[in-house]
Amino acid sequence: MPGAQREVMWPRLVANKILRKRSLAGSNNFVTDFPSYRETFLESASSGQPSLSIFNQQKDVHKVFVSTWNVGGVAPHDDFSLDNLLDTCNSCCDIYVFGFQEIVPLSVSNVLGSENSKISMKWNSLIREALNRKLRFDGKHGKSTETSIPQDFQCIVSKQMVGILISVWVRSDLRPFIRHSSVSCVGCGVMGCLGNKGAVSVRFRLHETSFCFVCSHLASGGREGDEKYRNSNVAEILSRTSFPRSPSLELPRKILDHDRVIFLGDLNYRISQPEATTRLLADREEWNALLENDQLRMELMDGQVLQGWHEGRIKFAPTYKYYPNSDTYYGGVEAKKGEKRRPPAWCDRIIWYGKGLKQHLYSRGELRLSDHRPVNAIFTAEVGVSQTFKGFQSFFRSDRYEVEVSSTDDIQYCKGRSSSFQL
Repeated sequence: MPGAQREVMWPRLVANKILRKRSLAGSNNFVTDFPSYRETFLESASSGQPSLSIFNQQKDVHKVFVSTWNVGGVAPHDDFSLDNLLDTCNSCCDIYVFGFQEIVPLSVSNVLGSENSKISMKWNSLIREALNRKLRFDGKHGKSTETSIPQDFQCIVSKQMVGILISVWVRSDLRPFIRHSSVSCVGCGVMGCLGNKGAVSVRFRLHETSFCFVCSHLASGGREGDEKYRNSNVAEILSRTSFPRSPSLELPRKILDHDRVIFLGDLNYRISQPEATTRLLADREEWNALLENDQLRMELMDGQVLQGWHEGRIKFAPTYKYYPNSDTYYGGVEAKKGEKRRPPAWCDRIIWYGKGLKQHLYSRGELRLSDHRPVNAIFTAEVGVSQTFKGFQSFFRSDRYEVEVSSTDDIQYCKGRSSSFQL
């Protein structure tokens, strides 16, 4: 391409990308296993008895698995398995949230061009396979509960912004009670708005409780003061994220107004002390001494941006930066000439906000595809359930419901297939 044409084209690409991102900032434009007809059916079925939803509410407790992993722009090979990511679960959870960063290299063409859906479809296919294998394994060993209820998992939301991908899966018997699923994308990267950095947020309502999951990739950099850029990214994500209004029910539009909020991703916070000291303490596995100077921990305790947020106790090694396919930290004694020396850090984190969440596990996985290790957490979440929906649970599990669904026109399914239905 001649230089003059290139000079004209790049500003146009940037402008188009910015306008497209702004138009989809809060939307229902995402991938799912099911169209939204069930939500409409459930709303109309329950609208006749509003008093029951208000006065006759009970509480259920559901297990939520959350994972975050920066895959470093490396596409998974054909026989890649996510089973290791799920080995931390002794039994199946009710909700699975997978967050990825850099599913594509953060090149100019990927940042300014359209999303590569083939890569996100590949990750979703691997998730489906891993969840189904785990389900069969747990059921075989007698660990599955409610064995009379179908226990396969469906994707309720999958959304990609450049290299950030969030994918949310629920048990099939919970799917009819998921309502008002939507997404919001906020870019904080190039020019303060492109999606090489930023967050993709997902919200939905399970019974009477609203959930919000924020998958993010914050500003990088290990120099003194770089943490301010990360703090700024968080502030931008919290202020600019806005979900669409619900036509039939007032739901929160901002992240912090939801009942249960979990923030996950490559947050990129580092350890504020000399590199040699950091490497020595990491070699000695003195995690508490390292955490005393961890930037995110300091922000959680004394900062302004993340006041009121919580993080579980870290008992695992720093997750960054490794040589790929290796257990060796990058830039150590074996560093090559001219290679950047990046000291170990807990870049990959999961934090939460508000009441009704209790963390039971916080650990890292040992998949070696990239220079990061994945981080996992398991929560129990309190969920309000009205008597109205308690009554409908038996209906959705009955033969009558199957007849109602089978007679509905223009419904597309992708159950059991690696591809997904595009809204």
